[in-house]
Amino acid sequence: MKLYMNAAACSLSPHIVCRELGLDIELVEVDRETHRTSDGKDYLAINGNGYVPALVLDNGKVLTEGPAIVQFLADSVPQGSAMLPEVGNISRNEVQSYLNFITAELHKPMVLLFNRLYASVHEPIRALIAKRLSWLNGRLAGPYLTGDAFTVADAYLFVCLNWSPWIDIDLKQWPALHGFMARVAGRPKVRAAMQAEDLEAFDAGGVFFAPHAYVASSGRTGSPVRP
Repeated sequence: MKLYMNAAACSLSPHIVCRELGLDIELVEVDRETHRTSDGKDYLAINGNGYVPALVLDNGKVLTEGPAIVQFLADSVPQGSAMLPEVGNISRNEVQSYLNFITAELHKPMVLLFNRLYASVHEPIRALIAKRLSWLNGRLAGPYLTGDAFTVADAYLFVCLNWSPWIDIDLKQWPALHGFMARVAGRPKVRAAMQAEDLEAFDAGGVFFAPHAYVASSGRTGSPVRP
């Protein structure tokens, strides 16, 4: 399988899921400006929307949209039930509910904060995100969203919250979520995924990570910390 990705983007979520499940995956990076892939293809011919992730199966079938991809990955192997319970188990629906919440209420508005075209409404967007984070902070059922099990929804949430420092959201306002980030960042397979994407942190605890070039361009100071 091939996973088309950008470093630290939402494609990191299925990348983490693959690592957690022990799935063999080939990473193919996509140039955001030219839509050319690192293996020389036109990404728009693979995903006409132009954004990542896209998963190309061994039979050539293409699957897009992160929440759908992570569910497919979890369902593709027996051990995947640890990250996405089987059909008929309400715990599966709880995980799916969080996937929907994250994609609609966090992922999309957070992405708008990276876009200067929406600068005039950044503050209202940031206020909306804060409201959603306050709700989520009170919902953590244990170490992870649904309890003790690390699920595909946790991988997705980690990736979205990882953007917080880069869009001026101080996650320390929500201690449960900040603790969640530290726990997930400490998982060996998560760290392996971040190493593969050449990410680094500027906080000593290693809670938030970004590509080296992005960190350098942001003007941040400090000693980079590798996962």
